Amino acid sequence: MGNSDDWDPLRHPGHYFSRIARGLTRVGDGRLRHLGFATAHLPVLTALKDGAELSQKELAKWAKVEQPTMAQMLSRMERDGLVQRMPDPEDKRSSLISLTEATLEKLPAGRTILRQGNSEMTKGLTEDEIETLVSLLRRVLENVDSMEP
Repeated sequence: MGNSDDWDPLRHPGHYFSRIARGLTRVGDGRLRHLGFATAHLPVLTALKDGAELSQKELAKWAKVEQPTMAQMLSRMERDGLVQRMPDPEDKRSSLISLTEATLEKLPAGRTILRQGNSEMTKGLTEDEIETLVSLLRRVLENVDSMEP
């Protein structure tokens, strides 16, 4: 690559992944706000979308975040009426988290917003290009996942 002065972030995918992620978070948060959702909630909303009841530990593992991070988010989501906690009949020290009725009713509107965003994000790309892009991104994600200890 030459010496370190040659480093050009615009020639590397990481630069674009980072900007895309931040941009999608900003746009998504703005568009989902009226429903009371944020992009950070998406892993929890997805895991519980069919009425599932999971523990905080299971949700943290599913979302690939640390337990304290998940605990903070679930506390805010509970405060905002998005999730509810029930005692776990199997483990008295634990509780099971599920989506509230109000949240379940708002999920289709949230999905519509996300679908629209995906459509806008890939504007000008053919179906084949989108398929190729998703395939490449899956491979990159697998590589990134394998980099973690």
